[in-house]
Amino acid sequence: MQIEVLQSLALSVAAARSPQSVLREMVQGLGMSDGVALVRVWLIENDPDGTPYLRLKASVGGSVVRADERWDHTQGAHEKLAVNYGKIGRVAASSTPLLLQCGSADWLLQRDWAEREGIASFAGQPLCFKGEVLGVVAVFSRKRIERHELGWLRVFADHAAVAIANARAFQEIEELKDRLERERDYLRQAVRDALSPGAMIAESPSMKQLLRQVRAVARTEASVLIQGESGVGKELIASAIHDLSARADGPLVKVNCASIPRELFESEFFGHVRGAFSGASRNREGRFQLAHGGTLFLDEVGEIPLELQGKLLRALQERAFEPVGDDRTRHVDIRVIAATNRDLDADVAAGRFREDLLFRLNVIEIAMPALRERPEDILAMARHFLAFFAKTASRAVPELAPEAEAALLGYGWPGNVRELRNAMERAIILVPARLFGIDALPERIAAHTSTAPRLGGEVTLDQIEREHIERVAARAATLEDAARLLGIDASTLYRKRKRYDG
Repeated sequence: MQIEVLQSLALSVAAARSPQSVLREMVQGLGMSDGVALVRVWLIENDPDGTPYLRLKASVGGSVVRADERWDHTQGAHEKLAVNYGKIGRVAASSTPLLLQCGSADWLLQRDWAEREGIASFAGQPLCFKGEVLGVVAVFSRKRIERHELGWLRVFADHAAVAIANARAFQEIEELKDRLERERDYLRQAVRDALSPGAMIAESPSMKQLLRQVRAVARTEASVLIQGESGVGKELIASAIHDLSARADGPLVKVNCASIPRELFESEFFGHVRGAFSGASRNREGRFQLAHGGTLFLDEVGEIPLELQGKLLRALQERAFEPVGDDRTRHVDIRVIAATNRDLDADVAAGRFREDLLFRLNVIEIAMPALRERPEDILAMARHFLAFFAKTASRAVPELAPEAEAALLGYGWPGNVRELRNAMERAIILVPARLFGIDALPERIAAHTSTAPRLGGEVTLDQIEREHIERVAARAATLEDAARLLGIDASTLYRKRKRYDG
């Protein structure tokens, strides 16, 4: 092996900035040396239980017997080797080089391949950095490699090991930078969520039962499928499960599956490495990696295209994945919560959703009732929203007039909690009054007032006033608070109530 080639190659390797580019420069450069048939690099990785092994990361070579036969792939029988297994494992375990010549007693295992391709020598060098073995570089040559050439290969291997360590450091910095940027975005969203009026109101029996179920489910690690109409607040249930679980200190990463384009699905979920595709200028962590140690919330999971569901299923089953453009497997510790407004059983029957994925997601099912199915929560929730938006607008919290309350109770709420929230925000913006009547509501909601006493109907002003006073007094802590809400003094309120009672 020419010394000049190794010196020039060392400079090229040192200039590379990603681990994969370092390895590519190594094998391609060594493969151009006179007589070299095959160059391979294995790096040490760890199984989930911490057991180290050697994974083939780069390979360059070709046959002289068959011109169309290349050995550039990294999959196959030598893809994963146990440390201490065979000659490559021996080099890694002992951290010492190995030079073998054709005909020696411990010559290559594939003797027929070596004889057919005219392999004369094998050289293996450990890649060492600060006393740690990073991997092994192996050269199969059709020209005899002499002992002094092995020494130069060792010098090159030491330079290459430094380049690999530096490239990994650069990659970790880029990944950390990307992770911090992504977490910053999630923190911004979390702040927005914290400032939004998203509290769960549970006055109805169905919601009280649901919250009991949430507390029980939170203590487990089981996957949860939340089902319910659009706008009922499924994301609040997911947040509650996370916050009550042992993972509360970890991240809650939300993914709106319906908003991810098909071509970006893998990158968004699993991340990518630099150069994986056009526009991939740096490594990027996906949602699975960001959720490590916490909870991954898959909102609108029924919208994932059928052809992509298999990739998601594999990642959920194994809690493992490979970023786009990288063959290194990443393992994550996550809990999965999914939500949908679709009938997934019907989608399975129609061939639009994988049954095995549904089984994986639906270990525990939580059915979120529609707002019209829990009328006891409507007025309490409306007042909660009014208080929130009034505080945001720096104004006093308004009261709901009886006819407005009746309209809210009589309306069917096809948009559920989201529609109620929007109606209350609109009222705060458009109506300056301290008492919200029917004119504070959108027309479609105001039309549902048949159960309420209305001006112009067969009801006296005294009756309207009395009902309103009693409603306000029932909610106020003291008579003085009720008077303040009504805009009158306490003595006037006392006289009015005494007259009604008399």
